[in-house]
Amino acid sequence: MANVLITGGTGFMGQRLIARLLERGHTVKAIARQASLKRLPPGCAALPGDPLDATTYRHHVTNCDTWVHLVGETKPAPWKEAQFRAVDLKGVQELAKVLPGSPVKHIVYVSVAQPAPTMKAYIAIRQECERIINASGVPATFLRPWYVLGPGRRWPLMLMPFYKLAEALGSDGAKRLGLVTLEQMLDALVWSVEHPGNRILDVPAIRDRRP
Repeated sequence: MANVLITGGTGFMGQRLIARLLERGHTVKAIARQASLKRLPPGCAALPGDPLDATTYRHHVTNCDTWVHLVGETKPAPWKEAQFRAVDLKGVQELAKVLPGSPVKHIVYVSVAQPAPTMKAYIAIRQECERIINASGVPATFLRPWYVLGPGRRWPLMLMPFYKLAEALGSDGAKRLGLVTLEQMLDALVWSVEHPGNRILDVPAIRDRRP
């Protein structure tokens, strides 16, 4: 069983992932701002802190072998480069400051599909985040979805017939930039926690992973 630390655990993906990990017997603690602690699922050790400031949560890393980092700007858009730098990049920079000398043996990070024709600033920031994590020397699993279908995120379903046709025709882009469901992401995240290593899970690999 893993001792898991989660940053970004109060979001639509983080809350559900925490519940899944607890159900499977893992120990989970999550860092969140004081006002958001009540949004964490029962059974999770709720730790007050600022995920964008390493000095506020450095001591929370003790006794954790796995770190799942889900902090990021919600609802990414092409005009949000400043927010990507202030939230996505800053969060990983602070994470990297804590790793030296910590017991963390595996990082799980949700990145984004690469390359892609749009969202260039978002992709560039996530690529930089991956480089920072790799430079830490700690083994890392990078999940690279393009768009995750879930509550409030259903509009891309209308594009599904076009994706299916492009995939049937063997389009690599359609496979790499395909849609994944929240359930598929949660399965892949749980699998990643339970199978530490250095790897990249693209869309086809995310769809194929089952804990």
